[in-house]
Amino acid sequence: MDLKRILLAVGLAATTGAWAQGTFIVVSSTTSTENSGLFRHILPIFQQKTGISVRVVAQGTGQALDMGRRGDCDVVLVHNKAAELKMIEDGWFVNRRDVMYNDFVIVGPKLDPAQVAGTKDGVAALRKISVAQAPFASRGDKSGTHAAELRLWKLAGVEPKGSWYRETGAGMGATLNTASAMNAYAITDRGTWLSFKNRGGLAIRVEGDPRLFNQYGVMLVNPARHPHVKQAMGQAFVDWLVSVQGQAAIAGYKIEGEQLFFPNAKR
Repeated sequence: MDLKRILLAVGLAATTGAWAQGTFIVVSSTTSTENSGLFRHILPIFQQKTGISVRVVAQGTGQALDMGRRGDCDVVLVHNKAAELKMIEDGWFVNRRDVMYNDFVIVGPKLDPAQVAGTKDGVAALRKISVAQAPFASRGDKSGTHAAELRLWKLAGVEPKGSWYRETGAGMGATLNTASAMNAYAITDRGTWLSFKNRGGLAIRVEGDPRLFNQYGVMLVNPARHPHVKQAMGQAFVDWLVSVQGQAAIAGYKIEGEQLFFPNAKR
């Protein structure tokens, strides 16, 4: 069903009182989309277009996917494509679409004790950090960022452990706060970094590695598994995100003139 027809259905349902419990959906998403301020920018545009409000639960991608699997939300927007496709295959979600991308960067102390600044090789940088046993703050929370970090450690042939490696078990903002307090290295999505204010002595040390590419996808919770899912409204949100207007809203979100996310939906 195309966006125009879905919005017509939404309007008719709202007019006839079919959604007496409120015209809203629950979206389980990553902390990066929340911490970066993206949702504060795009959700009012979506609500004005459709009349549907969105309640966001921001957490790591692993937790966001689990929330969808349990049927505790209507839509998920996350960034671990391999995990997303596996859960589509297992029947927990439907109608996955690529939405946007940015990249991960390795941030660290300006003094750069591991001497990684300026390289575009994230794997080599992590290897040097481990050899130097320079402090490193990891989310350690099964998020999309944590999964990307673990892939890089594996490519580096390193099992990160020891007093130099700190797992926060927290979101991106909290982990960056820890890295700032410890003067430690960390991997973060660029969007959260650009919006992060408590940088202290940290700066971007490594960027530009193709392996740091960060794809975001959106999926509807499978109504065949969870009949209570607000299918029409959830699909309206999915379709709006990949529409011309939704993609333009994503592209239009900038901090100090720098674009945080780059739309790449295929229509």
